[in-house]
Amino acid sequence: MGTGTAGVLTSVTGLSARGTARERAAALESRFGDPADPDNPLGHEAFLRADARAELPAEGERLLERFGLNAEFVPRSLGGRLDSIEGLVQALRPVFRRDASLGIGYGVSSFMAAVNAWFAGTQEQRRFTADLLLGGGRMTVAYQEIAHGNDFVRNEFHARRGGSGFLLDGDKHVINNVERAEALMLYARTDKAKGSRSHSVLLVDKELAPAGHTVYLPRRITNGCRGLQFGGVQYAGLPVPASAVVGGVGQGVELSLRSFKVTRSALPSMVLALVDTCLRTAVGFAGRQSRDTGTGMDTRSSRSVLAAAFADILLCDSLALAATRSASLLPRQSSGVYAAAVKYLLPKILTETVYDLSIILGSALYDKDGPYGIFQKHVRDLPVITLGHAGTAACQATIIPQMPLLARAAWFQGAPAPGELFEADGRLPPLNLEQLRPHAGHDPVAASLVAAVEDDPERGDDGEDVIHRLAQGFLAELRSLRDLCLELRTTDPAWLAGPETSALADRYVHVLAAASVVGVWRQERRVRPGGFLADPAWAVTALSRTAGRLGGLPGLTELPEPPAHFEDLMVSEVLSRFGEPRSYDLYNSPLSG
Repeated sequence: MGTGTAGVLTSVTGLSARGTARERAAALESRFGDPADPDNPLGHEAFLRADARAELPAEGERLLERFGLNAEFVPRSLGGRLDSIEGLVQALRPVFRRDASLGIGYGVSSFMAAVNAWFAGTQEQRRFTADLLLGGGRMTVAYQEIAHGNDFVRNEFHARRGGSGFLLDGDKHVINNVERAEALMLYARTDKAKGSRSHSVLLVDKELAPAGHTVYLPRRITNGCRGLQFGGVQYAGLPVPASAVVGGVGQGVELSLRSFKVTRSALPSMVLALVDTCLRTAVGFAGRQSRDTGTGMDTRSSRSVLAAAFADILLCDSLALAATRSASLLPRQSSGVYAAAVKYLLPKILTETVYDLSIILGSALYDKDGPYGIFQKHVRDLPVITLGHAGTAACQATIIPQMPLLARAAWFQGAPAPGELFEADGRLPPLNLEQLRPHAGHDPVAASLVAAVEDDPERGDDGEDVIHRLAQGFLAELRSLRDLCLELRTTDPAWLAGPETSALADRYVHVLAAASVVGVWRQERRVRPGGFLADPAWAVTALSRTAGRLGGLPGLTELPEPPAHFEDLMVSEVLSRFGEPRSYDLYNSPLSG
């Protein structure tokens, strides 16, 4: 394989590879500068202008190149900075707070391709991939049709034996960065027979590809993420050496399931940062309305929306935290269920959140520039990036088959997760991707909910009592799910696609989110007892909203009423983080501005 780049960066200028993810995120946030400054070439106005032109912001790409963002996608053992999926998410959130197109178009597409090499590549393939990314190059990935349930056009690649390797044929019409990337991870059919051994992964180095076999198809501009370079490619007998196969012939499906365990949790966790900006924009609008007209922040309805949106962000981040940290803390015990749960639930809740926030903005929602234009852009971007390579049906297809096994052997019998699973920015062991498996038969997050209810200390105030009663309700919901899952007729293949099982998966994912909230709150009480996250207000609000989405909880004829002052506490924290400013996620990170 060629190097694919003019040279390999052995270090990132001005940034220690030994710095923590929090430190690297802070450094990147600082370099972006004040997003509200109209003269900032990396501010909201600049990103809106680039989006209107359907381009990636050139200044943004130059910043990420100088920063060496690609090093975040390369394991430390190969010279990069990737030491945990949680750390990767932290480092990318400053980018996604400003522009999802930049976050995906510059880097995340490369990570989604490279992770296949980290999982199953040969030493040569890993070295090639690391050198390409550390040298500032790009990669992209084209998944097989069976994993790519949301493709715009149903098409795929075929690789047939030819010469000393394969001949690649076929086309796909929507691949991000297909022309700009120096290398591609392609899932191609290598066996005409149906089944799990039908596809393989090929690492195609474009530098070595002979001319005359490749045609690039026209670019497609989407309504959201307009800067992304979605295009297609058509191959006609492209020679690919046998050494390009990643993980062995016929292992494409297995490799995709393993890679999804990382990518399905990482990307939605990064996307959370968009909604952080939407909440910040809504707070700014409501504050201006209060000053100008006496409405906005001073109305109870607006305050309720802001408090609820904040709770939604923390709820989503709690589930994302458990999923991303489990890759390091519990690689053999956790399953692909957590990543699929994140990919399923976060888009669903965050879409509701931005809709509710849009009511505060009113007609300003349609502004395409000015101080509120970024809200409209993020609203358009959210559906594009949350659809991605695996949407609702694909995620449920991962969750549903595992539920009967988890019901029998994990939910009420397995060991609970350690408290560190729920500790944002807590210490983690080195990431070992080779230990991750798509199916594990364990559910330490659900088991933690069981332990939290059974090991309940004396409750000191009304808020703690409400959390306990809600946790009991979610535990009863889990018992109900267990009973229903044990009754499933799993010998009949039709059960996998039935509406009843889809509803069970939806309920289960909400229980996982609630269990994560309880886990984060309990861990914060242990390690930071005086902090905001140790206060019951946010947890009660998040759990109450989750229970409401389920239509109630077993054993609770009425949901417990949160103490009246909790909403004021939530709004007070929202305003505090707006003014300082600090992020609205679990990390409460300093922001530019």
